[in-house]
Amino acid sequence: MVHSCMSAAPEGKPGVIITHPNRDKPVVQATRATVVVLLVVSAALVLIVMVGGWSVLEGAIPVQIGYVVAYLLLAFFAARWNRGVLPVSAALAVLLGIFALVAGPSWFDRDKSGFIQPTLNAGLLGLLTLLIVPVQILLVAFAMRGFNQGWNVELERREPPPRGEIPRSAPPQPA
Repeated sequence: MVHSCMSAAPEGKPGVIITHPNRDKPVVQATRATVVVLLVVSAALVLIVMVGGWSVLEGAIPVQIGYVVAYLLLAFFAARWNRGVLPVSAALAVLLGIFALVAGPSWFDRDKSGFIQPTLNAGLLGLLTLLIVPVQILLVAFAMRGFNQGWNVELERREPPPRGEIPRSAPPQPA
């Protein structure tokens, strides 16, 4: 995906070009792509655990739906270079990592006789739940790395006048 880091002149400032120099760096583009992928993978893992364990999940379904929707929205905004979503992503990742770390072993406990069995094997759901933890750790690391890269830095420059045109100087100001 080729993304131009130049935007049109803001209203009221004709001839001004705004550039985002940090967005052109390959390491910054890789960080953005990694954050987006980690957000989508996190949403997918939560969705799989939610759908696979729907019959036995009691109060966690609204929280899981909220996480899936929030992570997909955050991925959308991160893909559009919105730097503000990075600390929110990191904070949500910390919470989800804690939830997953606590919930993972309970799926393995459910893989015995006498328990209502979920749609997917409880052992598989436990593994997927525990897999969420390292994904969240990576998400926190890459989101904070992206936050430090200055995605929001803007530089303004004037458009050069067309060839043959004499640049207009500012009108004289009274003293």
